[in-house]
Amino acid sequence: MCGIVGFTGSADALPVLVNGLKRLEYRGYDSAGIAAFDSGSIRVVKTRGRISELEHKLRQTPDFSASCGIGHTRWATHGEPTDENSHPHLSADGKIAVVHNGIIENYADIKARLIKRGYTFVSETDTEVIAHLLDFYYKGDILTALCKVMATVRGSYALGVLCADRPDEIIAARLDSPLIVGLGDGENFIASDIPAFLSHTRDYYTVDDGEIVCLSKDSVTVYNSDLEEIEKERLTVNWSVEAAEKGGYEHFMLKEIHEQPKAVRDTVSPRLENGKIFLDTDIPLELLSELSRIHIIACGSAYHTGIVAKYVIESLARIPVECDLASEFRYRKPIISKNDLCIVISQSGETADTLAAMREAKKHGVRTLAIINVVGSTIAREADHVLYTWAGPEIAVATTKAYSTQLAMLYLLAVKLASARGLISDEEERVLALDISHLSEKIESVISQINTLSYFASKFHNHKDIFFLGRGVDYAAGLEGSLKLKEISYIRSEAYAAGELKHGTIALIQNDTLVVAIATQAELAEKMVSNIREVKARGACVLTIASEATRDMLADVSDCLFAVPDCYSKFSPSLSVVAMQLFSYYIAVARGCSVDKPRNLAKSVTVE
Repeated sequence: MCGIVGFTGSADALPVLVNGLKRLEYRGYDSAGIAAFDSGSIRVVKTRGRISELEHKLRQTPDFSASCGIGHTRWATHGEPTDENSHPHLSADGKIAVVHNGIIENYADIKARLIKRGYTFVSETDTEVIAHLLDFYYKGDILTALCKVMATVRGSYALGVLCADRPDEIIAARLDSPLIVGLGDGENFIASDIPAFLSHTRDYYTVDDGEIVCLSKDSVTVYNSDLEEIEKERLTVNWSVEAAEKGGYEHFMLKEIHEQPKAVRDTVSPRLENGKIFLDTDIPLELLSELSRIHIIACGSAYHTGIVAKYVIESLARIPVECDLASEFRYRKPIISKNDLCIVISQSGETADTLAAMREAKKHGVRTLAIINVVGSTIAREADHVLYTWAGPEIAVATTKAYSTQLAMLYLLAVKLASARGLISDEEERVLALDISHLSEKIESVISQINTLSYFASKFHNHKDIFFLGRGVDYAAGLEGSLKLKEISYIRSEAYAAGELKHGTIALIQNDTLVVAIATQAELAEKMVSNIREVKARGACVLTIASEATRDMLADVSDCLFAVPDCYSKFSPSLSVVAMQLFSYYIAVARGCSVDKPRNLAKSVTVE
């Protein structure tokens, strides 16, 4: 999510840190900063915006030279992108500086306790609590203080710390966020990813969860949580710089598919407590209970999550839902009443059609709720209420983890709506919340079967036309599966509601046509069996994506079958879509397509 770099050596640290940050730009960011030792004290320069603005600020900072420092590019999660919210953050006396990648889930409680003890906060971030908490625990030994901080905070973190009492040293720690130590000759580094120091050294240590590292220019010492020294295996990079930026994956898309379990976990976990769902937005519960209609507005893959949400919300909360393409919504003279809610969905928060549609909705006086990945984006600023997905930056044009986190967020909202309207009991909410919390591990299970999906792709990559069929949420998932395939492989593909076959679509089925049948819902499995028989009778080859509950019923009528784990049936798109992402990815690779940057497409669509 954010980029961390640290350097200690004999050279001028500032250009090393700036260049390291530039190597991490692919991670996405909205502000940047540096802290370094200068004449025995810690000096900080930081700014919102691009690294070029940080460079400009550094040029205007007279007599700033250092041989040890830490740098950071921030991708905002807590607080808008501002100079104050930028990293590094300092303790009150300026003796401790911190950069952080991750999310501190209990930061609000820690912040409240520190305020009672007289600490003053100047930012809205969760990270600033770490700087003050280190100060609170610091009694002359920064390593002991850091151990106490690690025992206090909950969440994920990669930390880089400077302490004025230990000049020319960097202290680092990690839990569930990437952190690597670069091993040079008379210089050493920390970084979020290898590209930050690859121009200086190819030797490195990986830092494991719960470990603490102390770096000087001539030594690197790694400790466990009991501050016992441990030995680490020295590794050597044998990738190109471009490959290293992808973390060793061939493409960003494949990397991001593998990141989905964590992204979904990061979106869901902070919003669940003791079986209850807590939406971190100021939308009144009474509004949720009194809604007469919901309008979901989005484009592309985000629109497909809205179609899934229509099925889930109407089933659980019994609220009528209309799902609109943003590019159509503003021109069709929508009928909106004051008791409606407009949900707008966008990864970037800058999608032009979605922004325009939201503004049209606001003209009607209706409340708007944005589901967004980028903090401080235009849609996030203009919406009445915001829910962030916390998917992290997504580099590949074809979305994967942003889609999955949007789905997870919509499931949470659907269950909360049902609870607010008194349509499910506390126990039913707990069961549904538990099912949502287990989606991340079930996505991991799907990804673990990657070789099977790669094999299916090798069988079918030469097909010119592919059809996706499903019913209910499986049809909605098929829309996204079809889009993924056409985006990156350039194969003509379409998704249809299976019950519509006989109303025209079946005319397109001929010998050796590939049909991907999604049939994860036990209550609809028999009807899908009939639909599969219909296309097979006309020569189609059928790849079925089933659930464990439906696989036996579907195996005999399918040419190939892939089963995803069982879950609450309306949540199954979170699993089937991952299988379709991998299937599409490997087809694109087999066809030699540009997976991360498909022709004619851009990551963020900011024009109509």
